[in-house]
Amino acid sequence: MSNYVINHLKELESEAIFVIREIAAQFENPVLLFSGGKDSILLTHLAKKAFFPAKIPFPLIHIDTGHNFPETIAFRDALVEKLGVKLIVGSVQEAIDKGRAKEETGADASRNSLQIVSLLDTLEEYKVDAAMGGARRDEEKARAKERFFSHRDEFGQWDPKNQRPELWNLFNGRKNYGEHFRVFPISNWTEMDVWEYIKLENIELPSLYFSHQRDCLVRDGVILANSEFIKLKENEEVVNMTIRYRTCGDMPITGAVESEADNLDKIIEEIATTRTTERGGRADDKRAETAMEDRKKQGYF
Repeated sequence: MSNYVINHLKELESEAIFVIREIAAQFENPVLLFSGGKDSILLTHLAKKAFFPAKIPFPLIHIDTGHNFPETIAFRDALVEKLGVKLIVGSVQEAIDKGRAKEETGADASRNSLQIVSLLDTLEEYKVDAAMGGARRDEEKARAKERFFSHRDEFGQWDPKNQRPELWNLFNGRKNYGEHFRVFPISNWTEMDVWEYIKLENIELPSLYFSHQRDCLVRDGVILANSEFIKLKENEEVVNMTIRYRTCGDMPITGAVESEADNLDKIIEEIATTRTTERGGRADDKRAETAMEDRKKQGYF
């Protein structure tokens, strides 16, 4: 009798698919939060594998801030059409127009925290009881506190001290009326795991993740793409740089890295030697030491 051994990527895949199927079994109206970044694309790929040959049995939700990279939106629309899944779009601009959110002003203005209102409104409108996302524990210290099933109260808020134990892959999805869960099937993956799996499965990604030429500016040590959403400060200049992105968010807050890595092998080699964290270039995380945790407590992803 031969021993069947799987490598760590297949073990992570198996764990994530188990969690995704558990969500489909325990909840009535689950959704997949889709940002167009590599982690949500990976999660969508895993959801496809979890239910193949059937289609993904729940919709994708994208919270559109209006400040997205054009490449992200084009990739999102192409993927949704290819998979034949339902896409729900929550609009930050619509929340601003309705007076539900207030636009920030100033050179460092961002719509990142404004996503909270649009996300919670969208989840309530569609009576979502479980929203799964591609957050990973290795990304940021606040996310390191998360369990697979993250309970949110009736206001969509997260209390890190009021979460359920998860022993032997037993997940407690019980909740009161009006409450919901955020679920993170790839919690145990690292950035390197993600890239190695993307290569293994030949998963298509937006061109943002590969080396390309772009007009940029450097602000507080962060390389930002020049766009209509950024107001240049005095003495800031726009220069053409060879860059790529390790994480994908809004244009005014997502930092790039100078890189010649134009294929997966080069990206994996680059990540293996870098000393900077994946979200080290995110301007929204630099606003305060507890920026991410503060947003999560308010209902953020």
